Amino acid sequence: MRHVARMRFSDVAELNRYALGNGLDVLLLKDDRAPIISYQTWFKVGSRDERPGKTGLAHLFEHLMFNQTKNLPAGRFDRLLEAAGGETNAATWVDWTYYYENLPASKLNLVIGLEAERMANLVLKEPQVRSEKEVVANERRYRVEDDVQGQASEVLYATAFRKHPYRWPTIGWMRDIEGFTLRDCRDFYKRYYAPNNATIVLVGDFEPDAALRLIEGAYGGLRSSRIQRPKRSVEPAQRRERVVSLTLPTATEKLQLGYRGPAFGTYDHAVLAVADEILFGGRSSRLHRALISEGELASEADSSLSPFRDPGLYEIWISMREGKRAASAQLVLDAGIRRLQRGQVTSSEMEKAKNRLELAFLQSIETVTGKAESIGFYTTVLGDPRHIFLRMEQLRKVDRADLKEVAARYLQPSQRTIVRIYPKLGTAHD
Repeated sequence: MRHVARMRFSDVAELNRYALGNGLDVLLLKDDRAPIISYQTWFKVGSRDERPGKTGLAHLFEHLMFNQTKNLPAGRFDRLLEAAGGETNAATWVDWTYYYENLPASKLNLVIGLEAERMANLVLKEPQVRSEKEVVANERRYRVEDDVQGQASEVLYATAFRKHPYRWPTIGWMRDIEGFTLRDCRDFYKRYYAPNNATIVLVGDFEPDAALRLIEGAYGGLRSSRIQRPKRSVEPAQRRERVVSLTLPTATEKLQLGYRGPAFGTYDHAVLAVADEILFGGRSSRLHRALISEGELASEADSSLSPFRDPGLYEIWISMREGKRAASAQLVLDAGIRRLQRGQVTSSEMEKAKNRLELAFLQSIETVTGKAESIGFYTTVLGDPRHIFLRMEQLRKVDRADLKEVAARYLQPSQRTIVRIYPKLGTAHD
């Protein structure tokens, strides 16, 4: 076990980074304010590591990893954690997959043994793969095919991206889910579920030396993998606006837009995050008032800026009130963006946006689970946990000139994809 780096996490806490000889990345943050721990395993694999025809494999593994292992019959993993008073779950997105356990500090030995066991000894046979394929197919029917916003989001990304793997959904296309073979799963597990593709994050009440001995004992004998990732595709520049119209079973018109955005970790991403807060952050924001509380055009208006390693999208979703046209909302949206591009931002708007972002940041690292998630996410996506605090510095630095310049560069009609959703039955009108 080699000590790699040390960084100050707070006035009283220090984050230490270690590496095992097999490449396993280990990050420890002691926080003994309560006798609990959060133990997380982050794998550098997501839907971007798949290829056409095999989309959804990363997400399928999020399910398969809770099944039988060589030394644990099916269901034993969950029962042991539940008996210990713990909770466990997992998540997958474009750049990562992670597994977490929150449990009493006295159960550290248990969770280290369980996670090392399923990293090395997962049992993959036809019955397990067939069963989880059906579970994922049903999840897709519920979350995408029976959900208007789920369908619109898939169309948005498939239209906005033509080369990059961000164009397919993390859950995978249905035909690919149904077509996975046992060999697909075994190859994927062997390649990506290896210590040199993982980061262990431990936050909470523990003794560092004892924790390191346990981790080294459980994982030190695991073999690293030769990871050959699919060749990266660079998304070509977008030259003109792209528009898609859908007719779906919904009572009102809806509008989904995606502007080409910057990669997470860049200064432009932080600037656009502040711009988003001014436009959509809370009920007193410009566009919430213009579209919902004062304009009475829409019943819902949300936005998000994708936190992806490569350039993603700045997404906007607007659900119209009955009888109101999505075209009306688009005019209001365009007017709000033009004000940003002209530099029309008040000091109070700027202060409120930054305060809201700083509050959200501080709340995200309040608990041991939140700290572990932030450490794992920034380490996996950007390669260094210090980006947690660099991000906050970037947000504080943003000024009016930055907003004007970034809004003018990214929020142009030529840089966006629009999905217009019309009700299948009835006609909306002003």
